[in-house]
Amino acid sequence: MLIPCIDLQGGQAVQLVRGKKREIAVANAFGLLQKFESYSWLHVIDLDAAMGTGANDDLVRKLCASAGKDFRMKVRIGGGIRTISRAQEVAAWGASQIIIGSAAFRDGKLNLRFLRQLTERVSLKQIIIALDTAREKITIHGWRKRLALQAEDVMSQLEPFCAGFLCTDVDREGTMTGANLAWFRKLRGSTSHPIIAAGGIKTRREIAALDEIGMDAAVGMAMYRNRLR
Repeated sequence: MLIPCIDLQGGQAVQLVRGKKREIAVANAFGLLQKFESYSWLHVIDLDAAMGTGANDDLVRKLCASAGKDFRMKVRIGGGIRTISRAQEVAAWGASQIIIGSAAFRDGKLNLRFLRQLTERVSLKQIIIALDTAREKITIHGWRKRLALQAEDVMSQLEPFCAGFLCTDVDREGTMTGANLAWFRKLRGSTSHPIIAAGGIKTRREIAALDEIGMDAAVGMAMYRNRLR
């Protein structure tokens, strides 16, 4: 399944290369809902919240509400969800699932205490854990900090605390250089949980290849550029 993405920064929908260089900015994020209306799922990511530079709460809430009411889309919301209260708040906005990234780690290790507490307050079915990787290591805090952990080594320990994983290849994110299928296959062999793949995806052939190994594909830049073929 192909999942379009709306990444928010400064009140606009944006596309960044490797989480740094802004390539695209769309002032009217709501217009993208019509562009993506044929898809059943949507990712809405607050980059400002993820990077600790602000928040787009009102816009995220309204996008989530409109996607569900007007377009019957299910929404995953991510970005800066680092406390139990914040997770509950965002889940209450109507999101089908929330994405937990940085909060799953503490002092370079898995933060299992937090995750246990989270699953007591938020339904397990609503929790997706982001395992984003740069140069083979998990990266957190808006992709600004790398850990000494690899995604494939921690998946089994995290399975009891989530319904699935979002795995972004940060090195290829926004580059449209193609999906790292070898890496995604390695991840597929490390967990029985659902995986959403992201980073560099540019063709429907790649999406089909990911589907063959049992993964959905979250796509940003190729859709914004109308380059998905």
